Amino acid sequence: MTDAAFLSAFRPRKAMVLAAGRGKRMRPITATTPKPLVEVLGRSLIDRVFDRLTEASVETAVVNVHYLADLIEVHVGKRRDLSVIVSDERDLLLDTGGGVVKALPHLGSEPFYHLNSDSIWIEGVSANLPALARAWDGARMDGLLLLAPTVGSVGYSGVGDFDMAGDGRLTRRRERTVAPFVYAGAAILNPGIFTDLPLAPFSLNRIFDELIGQGRLHGVRLEGTWLHVGTPEAIGQAERTIRLSAE
Repeated sequence: MTDAAFLSAFRPRKAMVLAAGRGKRMRPITATTPKPLVEVLGRSLIDRVFDRLTEASVETAVVNVHYLADLIEVHVGKRRDLSVIVSDERDLLLDTGGGVVKALPHLGSEPFYHLNSDSIWIEGVSANLPALARAWDGARMDGLLLLAPTVGSVGYSGVGDFDMAGDGRLTRRRERTVAPFVYAGAAILNPGIFTDLPLAPFSLNRIFDELIGQGRLHGVRLEGTWLHVGTPEAIGQAERTIRLSAE
């Protein structure tokens, strides 16, 4: 699809970016620096996420904050190519699901991008956020996840999250197996699935499991290379991979 065609098709104009976590696995760096501000090749993780959003023509990003919130709030306020709204969770960390419930008044009624602030990747032939938008079908789905291959993702050593059917529907990894796909921290979500939920801490995985039961959670395979920057060691792995991709 050409850029002009993408702009005329469905595209989320708003995004939720999760930036409230404590980044415990990234210690000791996160003792003084919130994980979203950790740098990979001189650019913070959250700015790399914002860059992807602006490339996908997103206009507004809602960013939740809790740990070292002042540092993040000052940093994101410097962006001039994106309207950034801070959703304040200083008093109570609401987790990945509850944070969306609090941010709903800013997200509107249309499907929105949902990204972890440490979700970065090297693009393949096609950009991944526009690919998610092209695959979105509100008649069949309420959640569409960007999935990376479990084997071959940089900095990831887990057993995966999901199996994906031929039509894109997702199911959870079966016990004592390795699933072919891991959630890459980027999705499109229908805000309607949050409207009747209480403002309380809960994981987005609760929503995912409900949608799986309804057959309304789908996936798209990431093109390129996912960089899982979860530990100090993973920073170096990501930097080496980015350098090699540029050669």
